[in-house]
Amino acid sequence: MRTENHIKPYLHHAKYYETDQMGIVHHSNYIRWMEEARMDAMSQFGISYCDMEKDGIISPVVSVNCQYKSMVHFDDTVKIQIRVTKYNGVRLDLAYEMTDMDTGTLRTMGTSTHCFLGREGQVISLKHDYPEIDARFRKMI
Repeated sequence: MRTENHIKPYLHHAKYYETDQMGIVHHSNYIRWMEEARMDAMSQFGISYCDMEKDGIISPVVSVNCQYKSMVHFDDTVKIQIRVTKYNGVRLDLAYEMTDMDTGTLRTMGTSTHCFLGREGQVISLKHDYPEIDARFRKMI
């Protein structure tokens, strides 16, 4: 994965409650971690999802994909590197790479696609309707 972007990796320490009976992190948690990493990346560029919602902007998940490469266990720390693969003010595509913090072993790769909607659920363009927020997203590229 390219790392020339300026998004700092997000670290997640695997909790016991995230594991299954075998002590392996349950597959559903990786999607949650991707969301945590997205929120963290946005905050690095001064984008508050809470403030966006107050302004009437929501950014639902349109699609999500996760490819499991190797297992994460209780007490492991994963480094989640995120990068923007596409952004046009209406749509945001992200790629995620999760690696073991200690060994660098690839654990999971994923993608997510998001759109931007207004108060009435209509698709909006941040570029046209919220240029100050659009400028911050563009810095993530």
